[in-house]
Amino acid sequence: MNFDWDNLRLFLAIARAGTLAGAARALGVNHSTIFRRLKALEAGLEVRLFDRLAQGYVPTAAGEMLLKHAERVEEEAQAIERELGGQDVRLSGRVVVTTTDTLANAFLAPVFQGFIERYPGIELELLSVSAFLELARREADIAIRPTQAPPENLIGRRVGTIRWGVYGAREYLQDRPALEDPARPEGHRFVGGNEMIRHLASSRWLDERVPPEAFALRTNSVVAALGAARAGVGLAVVPHYMARQENELECVLAIGPEVATDLWLLVHPDLRHSARIRAFMSFAAEEVRQRQAELEGR
Repeated sequence: MNFDWDNLRLFLAIARAGTLAGAARALGVNHSTIFRRLKALEAGLEVRLFDRLAQGYVPTAAGEMLLKHAERVEEEAQAIERELGGQDVRLSGRVVVTTTDTLANAFLAPVFQGFIERYPGIELELLSVSAFLELARREADIAIRPTQAPPENLIGRRVGTIRWGVYGAREYLQDRPALEDPARPEGHRFVGGNEMIRHLASSRWLDERVPPEAFALRTNSVVAALGAARAGVGLAVVPHYMARQENELECVLAIGPEVATDLWLLVHPDLRHSARIRAFMSFAAEEVRQRQAELEGR
C-alpha cells in the first residue's frame, strides 16, 4: 500500500490517549474522523493495531511494533524541525513559553509586556501549566521554571532565587500574638498543602513544624493558599513576589534558604542559535535579574 505518513500521527495519538475521543482532542478533529481513519489504516495494513478493551484501545503485538517505528519517525521529524528552527536568524515568528501559573500571573507579565514592545515582530504564546512540558517534542520553545534540578537534556541559565515567607491578613493578625515559632502556634491557624503538593519544600516545611491540629485548611494550590490567607483563614507560606502584590497581607516570618528555589530559563540545545529564541532568553534573563529583590522579598 502507499503509506500515508500522516497516519502515524493518528496512530500515536490513539496509542497515547487510549481512547478515540482523547486522540480526537489531541489532533483537533472529531471522533468519527478518528474512527474512520483508523479503520482505513488497519484495512490498508491488513492487520489489527488495537484491541478494543474495557479500559480503552490497547496496542496489539502488531501495534506495539508499529509504535516503536512511529516514535522513531516522530523523533526524527521533531529533530529536523528543531534544527531548522535553530538556524532561523530572523527576529520574527512565534516563541512558545511555558511557566507556572503563579509566575505568569504575579511576576512575569511585565517581562512579557516589555519583550513584546521591544520585538513587535515576534509573537509570544504563553502556556501556563504546573508540569514540565516536553521541549524536545516542541510542546514549548522555552521554559521558565522554579527547580533545583533542571532536566539534563536542556540548556539554560539560572536567573534568580525565589524565597518564601509566612503571611497573614492584617485583620487576622490584629488580635493575635506575634508568631515566633510555628511549632507553638499560640492561637494561630495555618493553611497547608495537601497530598498533591506535599513534594513542595514550602509544604514540607510547614508539615515538619506545625502541629496537625493547627491546620484549618489544606489545598493543592499556592494561589488558593494565598487567597485563603487574604480572607483571614490563617497563615500561609507563599513566595514573596506573590504576597507583595497583596496590600492586605503582612509577612510574619521570613523563611531561610531551606525553602528557596532556583529560577531557570531553559531551552532545547537545537534551538539555542535561533535569533528569536536568543532574543527572548537574553531579554528575560536581564529583566528577572533586575527584579531579583521581588523574588527574594528584599
